Amino acid sequence: MIRFVADRLLGMLVVLFLVCLFTFVIFFVLSPDPAVQICGKNCTPEAIDQIRANLGLDQPFWTQFGTFLTGLFAGRTYGTGPNAIDCAAPCLGYSFQSSQAVTDMIAQRLPVSATVAVGAAVLWLLAGVAGGLLSAVREGRFADRFIAGLTLTGMSIPNYVLALSLQFLLVVTLGWLPFPQAVAFTDDPVRWFQNFLMPWIVLAVGMAAVYTRLTRANVIETLQENYVRTARAKGLSPGLVWRRHALRPALTPIVTIFGMDFAGLLGGALITETVFGINGIGKMAADSITKNDQPVIMGVTLLAAFLVVVGNMVVDLLYTAIDPRVRVGSSA
Repeated sequence: MIRFVADRLLGMLVVLFLVCLFTFVIFFVLSPDPAVQICGKNCTPEAIDQIRANLGLDQPFWTQFGTFLTGLFAGRTYGTGPNAIDCAAPCLGYSFQSSQAVTDMIAQRLPVSATVAVGAAVLWLLAGVAGGLLSAVREGRFADRFIAGLTLTGMSIPNYVLALSLQFLLVVTLGWLPFPQAVAFTDDPVRWFQNFLMPWIVLAVGMAAVYTRLTRANVIETLQENYVRTARAKGLSPGLVWRRHALRPALTPIVTIFGMDFAGLLGGALITETVFGINGIGKMAADSITKNDQPVIMGVTLLAAFLVVVGNMVVDLLYTAIDPRVRVGSSA
């Protein structure tokens, strides 16, 4: 087990290093000169050179990359003398537009994106697993065909189309929900719930459709296994066969896809947050792309990569608890 965890940690560190290198090359080498962007149109060459020196952009590439990695773990200092700015670890730099620390900007927006991700995940997991189980139990019948039609529709509708349609129907036409606004849960729990209801539904519809099809296929395949036939031949009740012998192996693959999907969603739902004006990681990334705010874009990219890699590792560890064969294989 220790070797299994060590291998996963090593793999995670390698992947994160490669992601850092890749994003650093794209945003700080291949992109336009950040010093020119910061300085503005009416700027002298001397001022641009001074900005490059303060940001460390006048150093060789590997020196810049080493300083960036050091800043992630130990912080760094921008500039020298009385104008020097300290950036505490994990330092992702400062926004070119607002001059805020990228780490602080992410910390402010991450709880909002986490709220969107958790609410949507609960909806799509409940709907997807329940729909898949019902479809498998009623295989070939009307309920199975009806659920198949719903899942096909859910997978076919783009998020932005569903978001705009819900907003027009529920807010503009029927007036059942107010326009989304920034309201804290402690100030008005009902209004807070109303603000997040549509984003939850938009993100959950497509994912619930995928989980329904996956659950249905896994359950049907599991019910055809020899050990399930043996359990039935022993005279066990159908409910006991389902609970003890069918559900656990059938739902095991759901753990993998759920961990990856949820971790990716924590990095921000760009389209959904932009449509509904939710100030989460996704909307911050969209605004930064529009303004070419390279440190923020890079910070969000690294955050998303970190969450996905960590989510993948957590899924691997959960697999060792769910499936004994993984533990046996890891200790071999």
